[in-house]
Amino acid sequence: MTLRPRGEPQWRSFAQVDVFAATPYLGNPVAVVLDGDGLSDHEMARLATWTNLSETTFFVPPRSDEADYGLRIFTPAGEIPFAGHPTLGSAHAWLEAGGIPKAPGRLIQECGLGLAEVRRSGTGLSFRAPDLKREGPVDSAHLDRIARGLRIGRERIVAHQWVDNGPGWAAVQLASAEEVLALKPDEPHMGDLMLGVIGAYPEGAHVRFEARAFGAPAGVREDPVTGSLNAGIAQWLIGNGTAPRSYKVSQGACLGRNGVVTVEADGEAVWIGGDSVTCVRGTVHL
Repeated sequence: MTLRPRGEPQWRSFAQVDVFAATPYLGNPVAVVLDGDGLSDHEMARLATWTNLSETTFFVPPRSDEADYGLRIFTPAGEIPFAGHPTLGSAHAWLEAGGIPKAPGRLIQECGLGLAEVRRSGTGLSFRAPDLKREGPVDSAHLDRIARGLRIGRERIVAHQWVDNGPGWAAVQLASAEEVLALKPDEPHMGDLMLGVIGAYPEGAHVRFEARAFGAPAGVREDPVTGSLNAGIAQWLIGNGTAPRSYKVSQGACLGRNGVVTVEADGEAVWIGGDSVTCVRGTVHL
């Protein structure tokens, strides 16, 4: 990519990719500007607000020689250092547009969190879960806010943990997937919570867990399917033996979606993957 001069708006390559679903419109969409050279922070933030998706991404030249590309990630509320489904959807769009990685089958993305690794997998692409910025049990006061926001008693939370890899996630586990799907959060009390909720399906189900993600501080009331949250939860649950080293998570049913996230522990690394499909391809005036 070459730097563009500042000046009049230009038509730039654009794609909208549905992530964590093989069928269009059943996953989580990300808007991707394949040439973000020369755009200001304000211009990027304005488009992210306008698309009104959970994330909009912009390809920029990387600073590191190791990286295949640089990526800036914006929610409607502002820029964030890392997110999962934008990482996979952007990598998918870059490859479709003719991007050639420096190492076959492996992409290195430079973002606010540093370097993120993406690889081809049996279900499309997967990213290596980044190290957690914050972990350990959630403090009592925050847990009270979570229970109040979810309209449940604290006794229904069977486990809890900070699983923050950039967006600020905390996570709670309920006794079952059915309880997760039945939640009807109290919107006013969810305002300061970046929160994931997970519960297990009975043995023999086609997926192991059901997850939901609430991100009001990022401008996202409920996210359809969430890579970063599932990455943090996987490190937590695999680490304490609650989850197997390979499993699937469904997410998005309460929003009319049917997302499936694959989780695979490979040595000390945890990989988060799924299918991606391009639904919109064209140009955007920026």
